Amino acid sequence: MAWETSGWQTAESDSVNSVLVQESKRAFMTRVHGWMFAGLLVTGVMAMATLSNEALLRTVINWRLGLFGVQLVAVLGLSFLAPRLSGPVAAALFLGYSALTGMTLSVIFLIYTAGSIAQAFFLTAGVYGAMAIYGTVTKKDLSAWGTFLFMGLIGVVLAGVVNIFVRSDMVSFVGACAAVLVFSGLTAYDTQKLREMHANTGYSSAATVSIVGALTLYLDFINLFLAILRLLGRRR
Repeated sequence: MAWETSGWQTAESDSVNSVLVQESKRAFMTRVHGWMFAGLLVTGVMAMATLSNEALLRTVINWRLGLFGVQLVAVLGLSFLAPRLSGPVAAALFLGYSALTGMTLSVIFLIYTAGSIAQAFFLTAGVYGAMAIYGTVTKKDLSAWGTFLFMGLIGVVLAGVVNIFVRSDMVSFVGACAAVLVFSGLTAYDTQKLREMHANTGYSSAATVSIVGALTLYLDFINLFLAILRLLGRRR
């Protein structure tokens, strides 16, 4: 009967390992969303601080292209140099990027009413939450979405560049609608991919891995918010 005992022990061990893996994934995604929400909080605080400081607001308006460049460098640095960065350095880059984003986003309060900005934010939170939950609980492999979402993202960027010159309300509307679909899909796709990435790193608990994941979802949230604001925002 030794084989029966051995089989029972193996099944029990597999069950325990499965539970530990699920707990590790939940803990990882909790850390990711914790950092993401910290970034959103920093963004909101910096947006309000910039808005309340006329001199700083004028500086942001005058130097907005330079600030966008700094943001781009911070994102690329955190994304490509992550394996070489320590946890504190990655955290500083992420929170610094979040602060810069808050400064540049402060100008939306000059364009849209505060009520419509709040409405867009809460709607974004609802859509983001629903898609993140879907990406977590679905058994479907969302990797097939990758090519479609990437092409959609390229289309959204190109439409935005074209509209700088043509200034068409129709192009803006279609681009915003496409952006909502793309970044909603990316939220589910990235959520599932982050869980797989965590598994591929041997269920690492390194802070850098969590922060890079937080940056990915932070960008999905911000871009989704801006797309919804373009669609529903009431201009001053």
